[in-house]
Amino acid sequence: MGKLHKIVYMPLDERPCNYQFPYLLAQGTGVRMARPPMEMMGLKKRPGDTDRLWAWLEEQTADADGAVIALDALLYGGIVPSRLHPMEEPQLRERLQKLRGLKERNPGLNIFAFQLIMRCPQYSSSDEEPDYYADWGRDIFRKGYNGHRSELGLAAPGELEELAKIDSRLPAGVLEDYLRRRSVNIGAIGYALRLAAEGVIDFMVIPQDDAALYGYTAKDQQKVRALISELDLELKTYMYPGADEVGCTLLARMVNESLNAVPLVYARLAAARGAWVTPLYEDRVLHESLKCQIMAAGGLMASSADEADLVLLVNTPGETMAEASVQEEPDWSDEVSRNIVELAEYGDYMLRRKGKPVAVADVAYANCADRKLLKLLKHKGLLFELAGYAGWNTSGNTLGTVIAQSFLYLRFGRTPQHLDFLGLRYAEDLCYCTVVRTKLNQGEVEAMGLSRFQLDGPRGKVARLVRERLADELRQRIDGSGGRVEITDCFLPWNRTFEAGLSVRYYPPDEEG
Repeated sequence: MGKLHKIVYMPLDERPCNYQFPYLLAQGTGVRMARPPMEMMGLKKRPGDTDRLWAWLEEQTADADGAVIALDALLYGGIVPSRLHPMEEPQLRERLQKLRGLKERNPGLNIFAFQLIMRCPQYSSSDEEPDYYADWGRDIFRKGYNGHRSELGLAAPGELEELAKIDSRLPAGVLEDYLRRRSVNIGAIGYALRLAAEGVIDFMVIPQDDAALYGYTAKDQQKVRALISELDLELKTYMYPGADEVGCTLLARMVNESLNAVPLVYARLAAARGAWVTPLYEDRVLHESLKCQIMAAGGLMASSADEADLVLLVNTPGETMAEASVQEEPDWSDEVSRNIVELAEYGDYMLRRKGKPVAVADVAYANCADRKLLKLLKHKGLLFELAGYAGWNTSGNTLGTVIAQSFLYLRFGRTPQHLDFLGLRYAEDLCYCTVVRTKLNQGEVEAMGLSRFQLDGPRGKVARLVRERLADELRQRIDGSGGRVEITDCFLPWNRTFEAGLSVRYYPPDEEG
């Protein structure tokens, strides 16, 4: 792959993490990124216009050097529609066949694609699943989990008893619809893998959204892994926990390949046992996911800091991973089984004494940043000296985002766009996810006569309240340590509290005012 001039990007869906993050990371690199107009994208359960998306992709790739493509957007219209659609395999194969045409019209086009293994949440909610999941979601998950363990001869008597009770009450039509869609989706992944084997797809990631060690998702993973082996695709198709970060990951990989660069990453962990913690919503220990995330972005793990191009500070849990709200009353393991002071001191030493680029993967908690770690980084004056930072949603989402940003930093440096993205992460991951959202979800939204899953619109009074609070939190927690961050836009894209759509601008110290 030669010098990159233009990358075409097909987002997984319209949420900022998918539509915006890779686009923002591409800014300041000299590489032009084209993405579909927002009106072609879907809205949560409403699928995107796949016919228009395909037509747009065909037009834009004609003169592009590379394409990063979320196949679920082209097949189903987005991540949530991939769990709801009525399509059968022949229709999906016909759509995937169009990828051949992209290569025929532009033989020099490099296609990096990703396609998800459908998740199976452990809870009953239809917010992002079929309507029946509100009543039967927990039973569907437990049937898959216990059934899988029974097949392996691992099920305890209580699990077998629970399985029998579920079988007696779970409607056959519900399970049939759910399993049919899983089967169709896996069939589509199989066809995409054959396109990879033929060279139509140059590199592929198969992320597992909300994975577990046992159950339907794990069994589908086994089928896909067997096909990868059968087609000799192990070196060009990776499968690991993740989803919304993969657009960033594949952008970084494409840039690295164009430069013939393989960044080496030395990971410094906050806890001795942190490498062996299995993060929430994932199916393997953190250390194994870390390897996959670095490789997928085009790098490798280094065995020492001396040989590394990047030092990655990984704020791991001490014993087990918990959600954001736990930070208000920390467990003893937060204090005893990990050492974030050493992590901050080591990062400061490597950056200022050794001149090594330093980044932070904040995965101590699910769905938020660690407020104590960010306080330490602020006191050390590191916030806007980092090569990258992330601390949002799942461990995989965080790792992929910070690794991608850091790899681009290694090539393009401390650009204004890089600083803006750091500011965005602090505004979203710390100020929103850890602080503002936690308070909203502790009864405030209900007191307003709303629900955390049904607010008063993307730009209603809740969004205005969020913007006001974020400005206050940024002043308290971020400003004054190497710059200032200003919110320039704030909305709630899926009309719920879980994610916020933010735009920010970083101001250097001499412009802090």
